[in-house]
Amino acid sequence: MAIDYQARLNQLLDQSEADLVAFVPGENMVYFTGLHFHLSERPILGLYSRQGLSFIIPELEVAKLEARPELEARRFAWTDKSGYEGAFSDAVAALLPADTSCALDGQTLRFFEWRALERAGLPAVNTLDVGDDFLNLRARKAPAEVANMQRAIDISEAALAATMAWARPGLTERQIADKLGAEMLERGSHGHAFLTVLSGEKTGLPHGNTADRVWGENEFLLIDFGATYNDYPADITRTFCYGEPTTRMRAMYAAVYGANRAAREFARPGVTCAAVDQVARAVIEAAGLGQYFIHRLGHGLGLSVHELPNIVEGNAQILEPGMVFTIEPGVYIPGLGGVRIEDNVVVTDDGIDVMTSYPREL
Repeated sequence: MAIDYQARLNQLLDQSEADLVAFVPGENMVYFTGLHFHLSERPILGLYSRQGLSFIIPELEVAKLEARPELEARRFAWTDKSGYEGAFSDAVAALLPADTSCALDGQTLRFFEWRALERAGLPAVNTLDVGDDFLNLRARKAPAEVANMQRAIDISEAALAATMAWARPGLTERQIADKLGAEMLERGSHGHAFLTVLSGEKTGLPHGNTADRVWGENEFLLIDFGATYNDYPADITRTFCYGEPTTRMRAMYAAVYGANRAAREFARPGVTCAAVDQVARAVIEAAGLGQYFIHRLGHGLGLSVHELPNIVEGNAQILEPGMVFTIEPGVYIPGLGGVRIEDNVVVTDDGIDVMTSYPREL
């Protein structure tokens, strides 16, 4: 299904209530134009107003823009020899006359780009930070976006099944990660959003690093990973134990599993993000492990692995159809290890669809 980028840009302009919006390479540029540019020391700015789309762009990237004639984009090109200041001045003069308001993505626009706009004559009084508007528009996914994430999930889960049929204690974290990465690529992944394998007491680190530690029998193995497909990721975590987990390990796992199930059963349109978090958190607190659940329940999933909505205490944002997010309760006990079970879900008109299906039992 073709994406109507103009409709997305017009919606952004309407929501910002500005005369022009500006954005840099990254997920926002992909979402609103379909263009992939590398974010580097060479500034690239997309500029959109009712008169159309324009780019401040290095000459070496012009061919990539010309390959998209349907965007009908005007360009203000610059070279390494000339520098970018002239292109910024030309763009501001042509697109931002006096009293024009400009909306910027304050979460991704870098300081040197802002200073270049200032030196080109953009008055600070006429600028707005609409970083949240970018993210809010991206929070509700189109069917094609959901389909891409479902494909990434299917690839990921098939690769995990093949990896765990092969994996045994005595292998290092890195060996297991390499195997899982290869299995994802073999099944059509366009890369991976991330790939973390932790074992033993290291599973007690919510954001630990894969290394050469050997996975031992009767230890937890935590795998947090996701393939990508057409720019969209999966984000899945499963926790394993080969051998005989202790009573305490089983209790940890049971609490996290119960919290994951409770959130999946409760989430639906019309409830707040905070309420979903609280339903899961209450299960872990009832098990006497609340102090070890030290992060939010989940986060939005899309072009970026972490985006809106935030499934966290205190967030009154209402779940709406089309939102995709993770449910990932976890318990992390220093010196022992940790358990996390992470699923990906999409909000429907009357509930949620759970997109992940890999077994959750220990």
